[in-house]
Amino acid sequence: MFKDEVKIKVKGGKGGDGIVAFRREKYVEFGGPAGGSGGNGGNVYFQAEEGMSTLLDLSFNRHMYAKDGTAGLNKSQHGKNAEHLYFKVPVGTIVYDDQTGEMIGDLTVHGQTLLLVKGGKGGRGNEAFATHKNPAPEICEKGDLGESKELRVELKILADVGLVGYPSVGKSTLISRVSKAKPKIAEYHFTTLEPNLGLVYVGQNKSFVMADLPGLIEGASLGAGLGIQFLKHIERCRVIIHVVEMDGLVEKDPYEDFVKINKELESYNYDLLKRPMIIAASKMDLPNAWQNLETFKEKLGSDYEVFPISSVTGQGLNELVYRAMDLVEKTPKFEIEAIHKNYIKQKEEDFFTINVGEDGVYELTGEGLYRLFARTDFTKEENVKRFSRQLRSYGVDEALRNAGVKNGDTVRVFEFEFEFID
Repeated sequence: MFKDEVKIKVKGGKGGDGIVAFRREKYVEFGGPAGGSGGNGGNVYFQAEEGMSTLLDLSFNRHMYAKDGTAGLNKSQHGKNAEHLYFKVPVGTIVYDDQTGEMIGDLTVHGQTLLLVKGGKGGRGNEAFATHKNPAPEICEKGDLGESKELRVELKILADVGLVGYPSVGKSTLISRVSKAKPKIAEYHFTTLEPNLGLVYVGQNKSFVMADLPGLIEGASLGAGLGIQFLKHIERCRVIIHVVEMDGLVEKDPYEDFVKINKELESYNYDLLKRPMIIAASKMDLPNAWQNLETFKEKLGSDYEVFPISSVTGQGLNELVYRAMDLVEKTPKFEIEAIHKNYIKQKEEDFFTINVGEDGVYELTGEGLYRLFARTDFTKEENVKRFSRQLRSYGVDEALRNAGVKNGDTVRVFEFEFEFID
């Protein structure tokens, strides 16, 4: 089953908590703080795999959560970092932030990795807070939460040559003759319901990847037929082979078919018509085919090269693939968009915001403040005092005064409430 678009949720592992501990051993003269720090949470990565051609495996793993780091231990033992989670996807996979639409990364090379979300950093134990002024601190941190994202994953197959044309013009038969691909072939429209890839060998140490793309029809760029679903797979093809049947058994104009499909390609992406295109005049073994070919060439002019072929008899196939190989070697690869950095761009954020709740209590919120809040273990008095000092250093106290908070008023910070003391 072919799958080329999946929406998933990914989450990095939580960092392990740091602890408060002290050494009290018989022969250790100065024990001091010995609380270890927590290990880091695991990251989530995609890794490009050349042998894959569908996102089907990903569609069965829509929730991907990395493991958490372990907590610190006494005797200054740090917690273990969690293993990173790697998931293999096909080469040609593109990842978007589903909420913003921003492109996160584009996997175009075998073995390439893309960081999706980072795991949380481990919290520090009290050993890390020891100073000459405070040699025995009772302060520790909880581990940070891992990043969480909703992503849209899209596959645009990487092929050197793409076969386009109306349904049943012989694309599947052509790729089955010049490669080892085994597409479904039958005498009815839309036999091909998914792209088929085949490796075409042209002489010694020369080859290219050919893609048989499901048949387009008029209006495909607007959603008609299967075209809108598979037009995107043409974007990376360096060379386009437009297959036009010269069959005289059906009353239709091959030139009109050629023009209509080109208009669909142009409507979807104008740049598609700027790349090399050659025409494969198919089914030349059928009656009136050569007569139709002459009429087609007269209307076409000299803008395109035309190769008469018959996939049944093998006529003209060598000339077609050798010419396609020449064009592939001369044409650079097409990138879908500009080069994107291999990490998630962090959006700008306010460290804290002040709002008034429905009950009249002033509320402090904000992503930065939440990270600081989640890192604090409120069961220990020293940690609460440290949290208060941190709020003051970020200007929270002054902002509350400016907002109208007075001595004795209640201030809510997420699920905790504090009395404001001026």
